[in-house]
Amino acid sequence: MDSSLFIDIGSYQVQKNGEDCFGDTVYAKKIPEEQRIIGILSDGLGSGVKANILSSMTTRMAMKFMEDNTDLQVASETMMDALPICQIRKISYATFSIVDTELEGKTRIFEMDNPRYIFIRNNHLFDIKGREFSSPKWKDRKIFVSQVNNLPEDRIIVMSDGVTQAGIGNRKYPLGWGRDGCINFVLKTLEQDPHISSFTLSKKIVNEALDKENGRKAGDDISCMCLYFRNPRKLLIVTGPPFDEEKDKEIAELVSTYDGRIAICGGTTANIIERELCVKCEIDKTSFDSKIPMASTMEGVDLVTEGILTLTDVYRMLKEGIDKNSNTASVRLAKMLLESDKIDFVVGTKINVAHQDPSLPMELEIRRNIVKKIFRLLQSKYLKEISVRYV
Repeated sequence: MDSSLFIDIGSYQVQKNGEDCFGDTVYAKKIPEEQRIIGILSDGLGSGVKANILSSMTTRMAMKFMEDNTDLQVASETMMDALPICQIRKISYATFSIVDTELEGKTRIFEMDNPRYIFIRNNHLFDIKGREFSSPKWKDRKIFVSQVNNLPEDRIIVMSDGVTQAGIGNRKYPLGWGRDGCINFVLKTLEQDPHISSFTLSKKIVNEALDKENGRKAGDDISCMCLYFRNPRKLLIVTGPPFDEEKDKEIAELVSTYDGRIAICGGTTANIIERELCVKCEIDKTSFDSKIPMASTMEGVDLVTEGILTLTDVYRMLKEGIDKNSNTASVRLAKMLLESDKIDFVVGTKINVAHQDPSLPMELEIRRNIVKKIFRLLQSKYLKEISVRYV
């Protein structure tokens, strides 16, 4: 796999009907210094709080062992020893699927008692031969290990048995939706939308499984995690005028030559680009909102917005979720950020006197601080690759 590829990872869950917490745990972590991403999905025995504790313990231990490259037998035995024993079934139990992928080329998948993962290449099911591993100490535990060298547009899908067993016992799905049912749905979805994001695909799979349940009431926790290997989608965010006006031309040249999508945040910044590149900026009235200033259009630029108010609202949505059925400038920018993989921020450091007015709301953070909050959240929560340049 080309080291320039990006790994888009996303997940979605629905908890068992009537429970207050998830019995499944999904956890992903990027290790930038090793160019690795580790994703783990664990299903705890039963449901509710007890299952949540089991799956959370399993996930956290597995992540630590994977980070430290601990021997698989040692890791699996330690996890089994640490998990509490179920008093009814007399077993310590939590399933797991672990995907450990490196940008240099190889991906390893470790599975114990979850449904087998789905691997899609060229929009077709691709069967990867693996090997079975068992610990002498816990002979009833079988771990399947697979390895693959990834190519652009590959997808890996892991799930809990809440997906494959969805609808079990009803007339149409007496044995549940099944892995084959999920595979057919994934292939059909990819045929309709070949570049669908991992989060959206995960959500569609979980909702399709939920549709199989009577009254859409989940009989078990339903969880899915997807990984999508693709050429990176790049985005340039330019916000704020440079401290030195001599840098105006340099910023304009960057905008005109950037290989990716471009967003300009801030009226003064837009004026600089407009002047330097001799293009016209016009208000987009379709983005009207009583709280957020309207977006604008500019030749060669994908989105032009106001600065601080818009960025502050984007940060809120990245934390809480994007506002539905809205076409505001901040919604558009938030969607662009989530749809992109490598995001380059260019932040001007010239002070805008308007933002020092004490009569303005307290949440109007100065540009540098709000951008810092946004890129930290994009890195930690969404695993985006971020670069920031102050001018």
